[in-house]
Amino acid sequence: MKRVGLVLSGCGVYDGSEIHETVLTLLALERAGAEVICFAPDKMQPIVINHLSGEEMTEKRNMLVESARLARGKIHPLSEADADKLDALIVPGGFGAVRNLSDIALRGIEGEVDADLRQLTRQIHKQNKAIGFICIAPALLPKLIDTPEPLRLTIGTDSDTAEMIDDMGATHVICPVDDIVLDAANKVVTTPGYMLATSLADLAKGIDKLVSRVLALCE
Repeated sequence: MKRVGLVLSGCGVYDGSEIHETVLTLLALERAGAEVICFAPDKMQPIVINHLSGEEMTEKRNMLVESARLARGKIHPLSEADADKLDALIVPGGFGAVRNLSDIALRGIEGEVDADLRQLTRQIHKQNKAIGFICIAPALLPKLIDTPEPLRLTIGTDSDTAEMIDDMGATHVICPVDDIVLDAANKVVTTPGYMLATSLADLAKGIDKLVSRVLALCE
């Protein structure tokens, strides 16, 4: 049984992991017979958003505690993740990727990524294991791993985000919602997710393909 690390960043599209993307990823992994180990930073969110109004709230929330809602309590601090015990790594999207796992939403190409996520991703890559990032999360990849050639990835078709990715040194590839982009040399798989999806059915197609390819790369 393949063991896949799933890194979350909270609960909710505007200030954490996108719920639909996370659940569909969990479902695809379970159907494929993989074991999922969930992780999240044990840190406070820099921002909390009211998902009804879209407005910022004054309350404080912990990423690990919020992510536990999605993982039904079965989750570990990201600092405890061990690449040696995993076969692959997947990160769903949601603004938590660029607000909590990094500050790219605030600082753009000057932004930094969570140190524990960087260490885990680099170790997974160094061990030639598979990596899958969904939705806006692929924007973190140029800052997470170093590659001899520009990393090929996608966030869909958004020109501003694609330009930022190119400025970071990667190569953005335009991709429809129901497909994936594979950087075979680095075993990195990306899909647009809700950067393009307008329905759960559309979303599921790309995520199913990503999970399938990630697990195939574990062979």
